[in-house]
Amino acid sequence: MLLKTSLRSFFAHKGRMALSLIAVVLSVAFVSGTLVFSNTATSTFDKLFAATASDISVQPPKPAEDEDRQSGDKPLTVPAAIADRVASVPGVKKAVGQVMVQDAALVDPATSKLVGPTSGAPTMVGNWTDTPRNALTITSGHAPQGAGELVLDADTAKKAKLGLGSRIRLDNAAGKHEFTIAGIATFTTTNPGAALAFLDTATAQQVLLGEQAFTSVEAFGDGSRGDDRLKADALAAIGGGYQVKTAAEQKAENSKSVGSGLDFMKYAMLGFAGVSLVVGGFLIINTFSMLVAQRTREIGLLRAVGGSRRQVNGSVLVEALILGVLGSTLGIGTGLGIAVGLVKLMNALGMGLKASDLQIGPDVFAAGYAVGILITVVAAWIPARRASRISPMAALRDHGTPAEARANVVRTVVGLLVTAGGAALLVLGARAEKAATGGQYLGLGVLLTLVGFVVLGPLLATAVIRVLGALLPALFGPSGRLAQRNAMRNPRRTGATAAALMIGLALVIASSVFSSSAVTSASAQIDRSVGVDYIIGGRTAITPEMVDAVRKTPGVDHVTTQKEFDAKVRLSDGRTKRTGVAAVPPAFFGTDFRFPVTSGAVDSIGRGSLGIGEDFAKEQQLKVGDSVTVDYGKGHTQVLPVGVVFAKGSLYGDTSFVDDATMAKAVPAADQPAARTFFAKASAGADVARTLTALEGALKEYPQLTIKDQAGYKELVQSQVNTLLYLIYGLVGLSITVAVLGVVNTLALSVVERTREIGLLRAIGISRRQLRRMIRLESVVIAVFGAVLGTGLGLAWGVTVQRVLRDQGLGTLSVPTTTIAVTLASSVVIGLVAALVPAFRAGRMNVLAAIATD
Repeated sequence: MLLKTSLRSFFAHKGRMALSLIAVVLSVAFVSGTLVFSNTATSTFDKLFAATASDISVQPPKPAEDEDRQSGDKPLTVPAAIADRVASVPGVKKAVGQVMVQDAALVDPATSKLVGPTSGAPTMVGNWTDTPRNALTITSGHAPQGAGELVLDADTAKKAKLGLGSRIRLDNAAGKHEFTIAGIATFTTTNPGAALAFLDTATAQQVLLGEQAFTSVEAFGDGSRGDDRLKADALAAIGGGYQVKTAAEQKAENSKSVGSGLDFMKYAMLGFAGVSLVVGGFLIINTFSMLVAQRTREIGLLRAVGGSRRQVNGSVLVEALILGVLGSTLGIGTGLGIAVGLVKLMNALGMGLKASDLQIGPDVFAAGYAVGILITVVAAWIPARRASRISPMAALRDHGTPAEARANVVRTVVGLLVTAGGAALLVLGARAEKAATGGQYLGLGVLLTLVGFVVLGPLLATAVIRVLGALLPALFGPSGRLAQRNAMRNPRRTGATAAALMIGLALVIASSVFSSSAVTSASAQIDRSVGVDYIIGGRTAITPEMVDAVRKTPGVDHVTTQKEFDAKVRLSDGRTKRTGVAAVPPAFFGTDFRFPVTSGAVDSIGRGSLGIGEDFAKEQQLKVGDSVTVDYGKGHTQVLPVGVVFAKGSLYGDTSFVDDATMAKAVPAADQPAARTFFAKASAGADVARTLTALEGALKEYPQLTIKDQAGYKELVQSQVNTLLYLIYGLVGLSITVAVLGVVNTLALSVVERTREIGLLRAIGISRRQLRRMIRLESVVIAVFGAVLGTGLGLAWGVTVQRVLRDQGLGTLSVPTTTIAVTLASSVVIGLVAALVPAFRAGRMNVLAAIATD
C-alpha cells in the first residue's frame, strides 16, 4: 500500500518533480562523466605501458636521498658494457641499450617554429631500437642510418607539416644539431601526446649524453623464465647498485606517474560536482517542502484513515527514492556524453584517446546511483519528517504546526553561533603567521560560515528582502508591493532558494578576489623589485650562443644570468636544511633587482657572503654574521657568513643568494647547473620597445625561448591566473545552473500553490501584465538576495585567502569591483530568466477555474 501510494503521488506530481530531476541528472552526469573519462585515460595508458614494457629494465642507480640532482644535470646513465652482460643472462632473447631524454627542443629551421608541443606533454629524443614491443613502427622512409638522419613520429610531423627530406634542428645544452628526416614512425598504441624523435645509437649517445652509455637497458626474454627470475639473474650478472625492474614494476611506476596528473583533474572536477550536489539538495528540499505543504489535506486524510507517522514519512522518502533512481539512471547516461566530450578535448590537446574505448566500470554505476539516491533521500528527509509530524486535525484544517516558532528560535541561535565561530576562524586565519596554519583556519572557517549562512537564510530573508524590495512599491505599484510580500511570505523557502545561488556566486567572488590580488601583487612586485627591462627563459637549457645573441643586440647594456642550486645548508649545531640557492653576478643586486632588507647589507653578497630570506632566518635561528656550510651537491661545499637577510614577500620567495664568483671557487664549471632564465638591461636612452623588437629578431632562431619586457611579463602572469579563473568559473557554472533551476522550481511550484490567490487577484482587477510583473519581480528579489549573501560571503573568503598568502607573493589585496557589479547585475538577469515560464503560466490561468481550485 505504501509503495502504491508513493507511486501514484509521484506520477500525479511528475511535472512538479521535473526540475528536481534535471538537477539530479546534471550532478550525477558530472560525477559519472568524470569517472568514465578518468577510467578511460588510465586504462589507455595502462595498455600502452603493458604493450611496450620490456620484461626487465636495467636503470641507473637510484640517487641517495641526500644526493643532490640539479636542474639541467645530465641524465644518469648505464655503461654500454652492461647491455652485453644483460644479453648473456640465460633466458634473455634480446637486450638493447636505450637512450631517451627530455631536455632537447626540436625546431623547424625553415620557419623558426617549435616542432612538438609547446606546453604540457614533453618532447622526447632518443635512439631508434628494434625491439619486440616497439611503441612505434616506421611507416615511411627508413631508420636513421647516420649522423645526419632522424626519425619523427607521424602525429608531430603532420602538425608541423614536415615530411621525408625535411630539415629539422635539435637544440640542447650541447648546442644546435641539424638533421634530415629519414623516416616517419606511427604509434602502434595510444599516442600519449608527446613529440618523439629518434637518432641512430652512436649519434644519440654523442649528442644527447656526451658519452658512450645508455639511459637504460631493455631486455626481452625467450619465454623460458619468468620476469622475477630474469631480474634476479640480471642483478647477479651486472652486480649491485643498478635498478632492475620487471614489466609489472615498470607499468606500476609509469601508471603512478601518469595517474598523479589525472587524479588532480579528476578530484578537482569531482569537488565542483560536489558543490552542484549540495546546491541541488536545496532544490530538492524546496520541492518536497512545497509538495508536502500543497498536500496537507491529503496527508491529513491518510493520517485520519489510520496512516501512521512512519508510513507518511516513508511515503515521501519512497518518492524521493524514485526520483533518485530515475535521475541517477538518466545522469549516468548523460555522463557518457560528458566523457566523450572530455576525450575529444584531450585529443585536441594532443592526447590520443578513443571514444570507442570508454571504460564504464562498476564504480561508475555505484558512484552515480549512490550520489543521486543519497542526495535526494537526505534532502527529502527534512520535509518527510515535517510531514509525519502534522496531526490529522491540523492537516484537515490546513494549519501549520505550533512548533514552527520554536524551531525558528533554535535555528536563529544555532545559525548565529555557527556563523560567529566561522567568522572567528577566518580572522584567526588572516592573522596567522604561517600560511599552513592560516590555511587550516581558513578551510574550517569557510565551512562554518557557509553552514551558518544557510541556517540563517530564513532570518536574513525577512530583513534583507525588506531592504532590497523597499523601492518596488514606489517603482512598480501594486505588483511591486505584492512581489516584496510574496518573497517574505515564506522565509524558509526563500532562504533555501537563495542559498543555492549564494554558494555558486560566493565561489565566483572569492576566486575573483584571489585572482585580482594575485595579478595586482605580481605587478606591484615587478614595479617594486625588477630593474631589468627584459626577462628571457626557455624550456631547455640556456646556451652561450643565446646569451651572446642577446648581448650583441643594439640597445642592450648588459646581460645577467643566474644558476639555481637545490642545495643544503648545514648549521653550526649540525642541523641541515634544504633550500634553493641562486648564484648571481654583482649586477643582479646592483641594478637589476631591488629586494627589501631587514638586516645586513646587500653588497656583502659580492664580498663572499650569503643572502637568506627572513622566514629561513627565523626558522633556523640565523642572523647576520653567523657562518653556515653550503652544500652545492656532488661533494662541493663552502663555508659562508650570512651577510644580509631579505624581508618576507620578496619576488624570489625564500631563495638564498650567493655571488657567482664565490660559488665558482667551490663548484667546477662542469658541475654547475645550466641557466634556465637570464635577464637583459636596456642601455641608457635606448628605446625599450624598439630594443625588444630587436631582441625578438636576434633570438628568432630559438623559438624555445620567450622574451618579455616588464609589461609583457605582467600580461603573462595575468593570462596564467585568468586561465585558472576561467576554469573555476566553468566548473562553478554547473552549480549556478542548478541554482537557477531552483529559482524556476520555487516560482513554478509557488504559482501552483497560489492558484486560488492568483485567480482572486485577477478577479479584483489586476491585469495579466501586472501579474507577470509580480512574478518576475519576486524572482529578481530572491536572486538578488542570494547574490548579496554570496557576495558578502565570497568577499570574506577571498580577503582571508589573500591575508593567509600575504607572505607567499599575494601581498596586495585587490577587490574586483567590476566583477562584483557584474555579478549583482547578472543576478537580476538570472531572476528575470528564471521567471519567464512561471510568469507565463500564471498569466494564462483561467480566472474562474483558479478561484474554484481547493
